[in-house]
Amino acid sequence: MPTHPRSTERSDAVVLAVDLGTGGPKTAYVDLAGNVIDHEHRRVPIHTAPDGTATEDATHWWDAVVASARALSERGAVDPARIVAVACTGQWGSTVPVGGDGRPVGDCILWLDQRAHRLAAEQLGGRTAVEGYRPKVALDFIRITGGAPSPLGNDPMGQRLWIRHHQPDVYAETVHFMEPVDYLNLRFTGKVAATQASMLASFLTDNRVLDTVAYDRRLCRYAGTDVDRLPPLQPIRSVVGEVLGEVADELGIPAGIPVVTGLPDLHAATLGSGAVDNFHGHLSISTSAWVGAHTPSKKTSLMSQMATVPSALAGQYVLVNNHDCGGASMEWLLDMVVAADDGLTPGASPTLKDLDRVAEKVAPGADGVMFAPWLKGMRSPSADTAVRAAFLNIGIDSGRPQMVRAVLEGVAHQVRWLLEVSEDVVKHQLVDLRAIGGGAQSDVWCQIHADVIGRPVHRVADPLVANVRGAALFAGLVTGRLEPGDVAAGATVDRVFRPDPEASAHYAERHREFVGLHKELKGVARRLHRLASRPTP
Repeated sequence: MPTHPRSTERSDAVVLAVDLGTGGPKTAYVDLAGNVIDHEHRRVPIHTAPDGTATEDATHWWDAVVASARALSERGAVDPARIVAVACTGQWGSTVPVGGDGRPVGDCILWLDQRAHRLAAEQLGGRTAVEGYRPKVALDFIRITGGAPSPLGNDPMGQRLWIRHHQPDVYAETVHFMEPVDYLNLRFTGKVAATQASMLASFLTDNRVLDTVAYDRRLCRYAGTDVDRLPPLQPIRSVVGEVLGEVADELGIPAGIPVVTGLPDLHAATLGSGAVDNFHGHLSISTSAWVGAHTPSKKTSLMSQMATVPSALAGQYVLVNNHDCGGASMEWLLDMVVAADDGLTPGASPTLKDLDRVAEKVAPGADGVMFAPWLKGMRSPSADTAVRAAFLNIGIDSGRPQMVRAVLEGVAHQVRWLLEVSEDVVKHQLVDLRAIGGGAQSDVWCQIHADVIGRPVHRVADPLVANVRGAALFAGLVTGRLEPGDVAAGATVDRVFRPDPEASAHYAERHREFVGLHKELKGVARRLHRLASRPTP
């Protein structure tokens, strides 16, 4: 069959795409037909502490990107002359304090950080607070942005307040508070810039107007944010600048390549999943888990911590919500629960395949054991930083297989809860559910999701690299090499997991118990948290 000229053109053009996950960046060569030609992943350590600290050294991100890009160049999978753009996506709702020389003056405070709860509550609340907000503040945020900063403090507003009040030396040196993707673009180009999309977690732009390039100063006052310390805004679908000569030499790519505006991983995942039509959904099982979909209009639920925000595609919004410990629950499981006598090769680290083998030993329902996957609390659909994970109904005969199965099922129950509340918020059923993220590589976990949700789950090919695919397709749109209609063709489905009717009926009964767990556990978790915070006798 002859190759269509436009298809050939798309496969010839390559993007250097970076997906800055919480665990470190994936750096990849991706062609504009959506093929990931080669990629590297480098881990970056997270610093956590019992007081809610969650930080990373942003200089480690750049070191990892440089090392990965150099490795890709040396392997020679792509002629550098084919590289037409650089695109960055990744974690968001995090804050890098950047000095006048374009370098960090302190650690990046991550979206997982929970230290600013009291500061955020004081900033947004008061004597007449409802759900943590002064009524006028809540109404103005919702009317203008479609959402609001959280009174729990686990977002950029809280992070900026924490630096101002607890790290005054860092605050004094900070010229710009930047999102991670915008910081990476600064390192590529030497230019400070952000967009309405990259700054979405700050809720400081008028999201009734798509592609606005101004912050709302009244909202900045509500958030206690110095607008002059925020990066200047430019349109979402635009070029930040060109790769600097010295950077190009480090990376092994030509100088002068355009660098497009950065995208939150939500936006890139939506493109990389191929679910670009309104109400076509995707399930991301990454470090965090979420349910996403394009929508035609702005919707908000502060109680559920959900909103629709400006999309990477013109004229559309995208649903945002988050469960902080989706794939992170799996990583915890691999580190803490799976053991050598579960069939591992001696000396080998456990893998998703090991989880599959262990979980398959147990029937759906994990012999009655249930896991609440709230290792760092819950963000959506019920915001609570105090609640913690729990195993329930463990009996004397329960072992690792039951616990492994229960963790996989618990994350799937959380995703179903997110999905059901999401559909209530957008007033529309989400269809054609696409599975992406590292967790989607597990056949067993994808089947569990289909059985728990009770709907088919369509796994995208190479789900681990869906975000870099989405970033590359976005670069194609920005540089005019792709049309919006080309994006869906960049992602293909490698398998459809259909629900087993018997398993789904069993999970439906368990799901009602799962949703009720938060109400049962939150009081206990708060009391235990207070006890743990007391000085040790």
